[in-house]
Amino acid sequence: MMDYVETAINPQAMIRPRREISGISAILLPFHDSFEIDWKGLADHVLRTAEAGLTPAVNMDTGYANFITEAQRRRVLALARDALAGGEFVAGAFVADEPGSAFDADAYFSQVESIQSFGGTPIIFQSYGLTGGSGADIIRSYETVSEKSDRFIAFELGQMFAPFGAIYDLETYRGLMGISACAGAKHSSLSRQLEWERLRLRDAVRPDFKVYTGNDLAVDMVIYGSDYLLGLSTFAPDLFARRDRMWLTGDPGFYELNDLLQYLGFLAFRPPVPAYKHSAAQFLKLRGWISSDQTHKDSPRRPESDIAILRDIAQQLGALAGD
Repeated sequence: MMDYVETAINPQAMIRPRREISGISAILLPFHDSFEIDWKGLADHVLRTAEAGLTPAVNMDTGYANFITEAQRRRVLALARDALAGGEFVAGAFVADEPGSAFDADAYFSQVESIQSFGGTPIIFQSYGLTGGSGADIIRSYETVSEKSDRFIAFELGQMFAPFGAIYDLETYRGLMGISACAGAKHSSLSRQLEWERLRLRDAVRPDFKVYTGNDLAVDMVIYGSDYLLGLSTFAPDLFARRDRMWLTGDPGFYELNDLLQYLGFLAFRPPVPAYKHSAAQFLKLRGWISSDQTHKDSPRRPESDIAILRDIAQQLGALAGD
């Protein structure tokens, strides 16, 4: 383990040409017009994502993890296992609690064991109980989770996404890297600076640790050494996979495709940010991949006027991809 020395960040020097990018895509949970879950649409999209070359992630924010029931979460896990025929997938371990709650180890154990029983890798959602203590308390909580898991992914979530979220200081982040079962962490602050700091710390302390960008407003973070776990990639897993291959082969077309995907991200992830899930449903319906752009009844929606803009972006992406 190398020592980490705080110095000024030079992003240009951090660029890593021809790097193989590891992409995880947070799968949208689609709904019928009746507000019933579209299970077939979900299975098709899980398989479509894996066939494109990305790892599907279910029961994430994009899958309404904080809105669906435990029975529905388990059905999603079973569907992912069956659709992928034993292939790799990630799933959110979500524990609902209230401000001021203590860390509920048993609830996290239950979620982790459920995910692992279906063959998935847990990603540990934050909760009030997990983020409410000191940095040392937070690390002890993750160490407790590791008692039930040989491999998990941590998760930093900005409060623009969820009120129980927290972005850790670098000393706490370094503590995460000291847990052998923690294979990486999704970083969703929407801040390039904070992510660059994590990348530099990772390179000095534990180079095999994955920094998964969750910055849907800066999807080019992959050129600096981040991998990704994005909601935006559920709009177009095929095109994200194509972009990643371009970077690996040194194809300059990477930049133009990335620009269009980022244009889509700017539209979809504008305030109120949680409404991006309706943008995803609108876009996937335009692509003919799901039958309805309905969302969970408790999730915010976008105006119908967005559809014309999304259609234009889809056409530009299609032209660029040769479709």
